[in-house]
Amino acid sequence: MTSRPILTLLILAALSLGADAASAQDRGSVNPKPLPPLANPNDPKLGAKELFARKVLPTATPTRVIGSYSKGCLAGAAQMPINGETWQVMRLSRNRNWGYPGMIALLKRLSVRAHKDAGWPGILVGDIAQPRGGPALSGHASHQIGLDADVWLTPMPDRRLSREDREDMSAVMMVRPDRLDIDPKVFTPGHVLVLRDAAQEPGVQRIFVNAAIKKALCREAKGDRSWLAKIRPWWGHDYHFHIRMRCPAGATECEGQPSQSEDEGCKPSDFTFWFSNAVLHPKPPLIPPKPKPPMTLAQMPAACKAVLNAPDAKP
Repeated sequence: MTSRPILTLLILAALSLGADAASAQDRGSVNPKPLPPLANPNDPKLGAKELFARKVLPTATPTRVIGSYSKGCLAGAAQMPINGETWQVMRLSRNRNWGYPGMIALLKRLSVRAHKDAGWPGILVGDIAQPRGGPALSGHASHQIGLDADVWLTPMPDRRLSREDREDMSAVMMVRPDRLDIDPKVFTPGHVLVLRDAAQEPGVQRIFVNAAIKKALCREAKGDRSWLAKIRPWWGHDYHFHIRMRCPAGATECEGQPSQSEDEGCKPSDFTFWFSNAVLHPKPPLIPPKPKPPMTLAQMPAACKAVLNAPDAKP
C-alpha cells in the first residue's frame, strides 16, 4: 500500500504532469517570433531553459548524449525531416524535431511498420528534443537528451498537412470520460499493433501511456506478450505515447534509468493505484506548492556549457 506522504507527492506530480500533457496539445504559431535577446545571459540564477530555447541549430560537433532525461543536453543532434512517406512532424513552431540519430532512425522505422502492420497512412510525430536538448520553456521535464519522443495516438491523415494544420490540429482523446478504460470508438486494434511495434524495438526501454491504455493492451495483446513489460502507466499520455530509449552503447556521459521488471504488469494489483479515486480525481492541495526555481546551467552536467557555446551546424 502506498503511504500517505508518498501518495501526496505522486498526486502533486500528477497535477504537474497533467499540465505538461495539456501543453502538448496547445496550439502553435504559423509565424513564431524569435525569442528576444537576454539582458544578462551570464546571470547565475537564469534558468537554463532560457539559454537552450534560444539555440535554433544543433552543434557542429560529434554526437554526445550528456546527463539524464530530465537534466542533460545533446551535441550533434539529428533532425527528423518534417515530411516522409509514412510520417509528418507536428507543432513545427516549437523546433523540437531534433534528437539522437538512433531515435530519428527508430521513428522512421516505426512509421513504416505502422503503415504495414496497422494499415495507418503513417504516424504523427510530436516533441523529440530541442536542437541542443536541455530544458524547454514549456511542456516537458524530460526530452532533454534526444532519447525521448512523443508519437500521437491519432493516425496520420492520408494527405499532406498544411502548416496551419500542424499548429492547430489536436490529437484525439483515447480514454473514456470516467478514465477507467479506452474509448472503443477511437482506440482500435491498430493502436495495439503500433504500440507493440514500438515496444519491440531493441533500443526502447520504456513506453509511457495512460493506465487505461495499458489496461486495454493487457486485454487485447495476443501471442508473444513480452513487449508489455516495456509499457508503463503514467499520468496524461491519453492523446499520445512517449517512447524512451536506453542510453546508447558507449555513451559514457549518459545517465539512464534502471532496467524495469520483465513482468507484464497486467495483474489487477498493478492497476489498483492508477484507478484509485485519489489518482482519478485528485484534490488540489489546501496550500498550493511554491513554484520551484528553474534549473540553472550550473546545476546541469558541466559539459552542457560547452554544448551551448559550440558552433552551429550548417542549416
